[in-house]
Amino acid sequence: SGNADRSFNPTQYRTAQDYTSMFLSARAYEGDSQARFEIERSRCISEYVRRKGNPGQVVWRLRKVTEARTDTFGSFQQFLDGQQYTINGVLRYERIFGQGFVSTGGPTTTAEYTGMLDLQEGQRVLDVGCGIGGGDFYMADTFGVQVVGCDLSSNMVNIALERAYQLGSRLVSFEIADATTTDFGEATFDVVYSRDTILHIEDKLSLFQSFLRFLRPGGKLLITDYCGIEPENRSESFASYVAQRGYHLLTPEGYGQVLEEAGFTNVVARNATDTFVRMLE
Repeated sequence: SGNADRSFNPTQYRTAQDYTSMFLSARAYEGDSQARFEIERSRCISEYVRRKGNPGQVVWRLRKVTEARTDTFGSFQQFLDGQQYTINGVLRYERIFGQGFVSTGGPTTTAEYTGMLDLQEGQRVLDVGCGIGGGDFYMADTFGVQVVGCDLSSNMVNIALERAYQLGSRLVSFEIADATTTDFGEATFDVVYSRDTILHIEDKLSLFQSFLRFLRPGGKLLITDYCGIEPENRSESFASYVAQRGYHLLTPEGYGQVLEEAGFTNVVARNATDTFVRMLE
């Protein structure tokens, strides 16, 4: 067939979202149990990104999960994609915060906070909770750094991949990955960057210890996140909201203490509420 002339292209092109939907909708039923796939990790093939600016070559690693039949979400990833960050919901966030962004301040706060990092061309950045990639494209275009964006939400990453394909960037790649369990390797990044994401994670100490291992000597960590007052001082309505959303909130001071316990030095923990309130006005 390779020697035959063809008047058509037999390749069936599908988006990453198409494949993800097929993988995650597959079910096998037996009695009161069901089996499904869970995405352990999915990422662009880096050589295609680096050489061709093509993020469309993607590899998935799936795990078979057997569980009782239920109408509730079977995993945190399902909760994120099925309730908190549906595709339509993500696109609504983007309309509020600016193209490529799903968190407060969009390009304005991104420029402010990345400006604190003294990023240099050729450095490597890990963006944990990358959303749809606006901050990653900004860092690559502005500073010439290589960025790996990871997010547990497949909806977020698949939208980011579509944008990456349109832009043809050779410096940005994306992964569906759980930052609490994925090993990105020792001393592989110059910067770990995370915006408004870690409130979802209860065991912050273990996560920060992993960040420290991923960083090269002298590497930097920058986090913005939602914090809260001590649980005993929260109103009943706010406590109920936090529980319903599955958030794990620390005070700014508590955040800094956990970072120091993880082994970071020169820690600055600052309450930036006034800045973000101004952005929302």
